[in-house]
Amino acid sequence: MGLLKSIFTWWEGATIGTSLGLRGKSKIGEDSLGNIYYSGGKDPNGLIRRWVIYNGPNDASRIPPEWFSWLHHQIDEAPDQALPPKREWEKPWEPNRTGTQLAYRPPGALEAGGHRARSTGDYEAWTPDA
Repeated sequence: MGLLKSIFTWWEGATIGTSLGLRGKSKIGEDSLGNIYYSGGKDPNGLIRRWVIYNGPNDASRIPPEWFSWLHHQIDEAPDQALPPKREWEKPWEPNRTGTQLAYRPPGALEAGGHRARSTGDYEAWTPDA
């Protein structure tokens, strides 16, 4: 099943077509999550094409900010060469938690129990009887 899966599915990693298309391209680097970045060839606008091969599910929120900048031509060299070293106050990258059990749910959200704090008199609930 592994070979067939890599031929026809893209959501769990690179397909065989993508892997074959990267032959002759330059490996630029790897991020802390294990994603691998490639460069080579030109797009119709004359920009050098850039790719990411995810280590795990294909999810754009799994690209750290510095590599996002490189992929979108905001910086020319790899992040470790173009950007200053990380400062001690910078927080590490975190995945997007939207849609998971760890997502933020404000008070009153149905998933958080559906009870919101009582209003201070500026809100009057509508009822169909009134």
